Amino acid sequence: MKQFRIIVIGIIIWIIGVSIYTLSFYIPILEDPELQANIFLSLGMLPVVWFGTKLYYRKKSNTKGYWLGLAFFLVAAALDALITVPFLIAPYGGTHYSFFTAIGFWLIGLEFVVMTTAYWYTKVQSKGTIANYS
Repeated sequence: MKQFRIIVIGIIIWIIGVSIYTLSFYIPILEDPELQANIFLSLGMLPVVWFGTKLYYRKKSNTKGYWLGLAFFLVAAALDALITVPFLIAPYGGTHYSFFTAIGFWLIGLEFVVMTTAYWYTKVQSKGTIANYS
């Protein structure tokens, strides 16, 4: 596992995720802007995490997708604790506790793991298996 590459890609994923979340407030579709932002973030993270995983595996690695997804999620969670909550959530009355116990946070974490694992099974492991039998 290449820690520096994971951290850099994890930061990029987090920046894009925060941008999606923040920009969604400027597009009034639903009456509840918080729900709308969470829906945008949940849907937006699917291709973002897939692309981040593709960037990671561009250079050969034997890291399984599950562990990569957990590492990306840990980077995002650390940045959320240090930046997102104090600057975007706390000014509106939120707390670290309310942020990290929200079901949406954990569902997005599950998305990280599922997307990286799916990428690993479909793009990385399948090529390695075919290459070993050739």
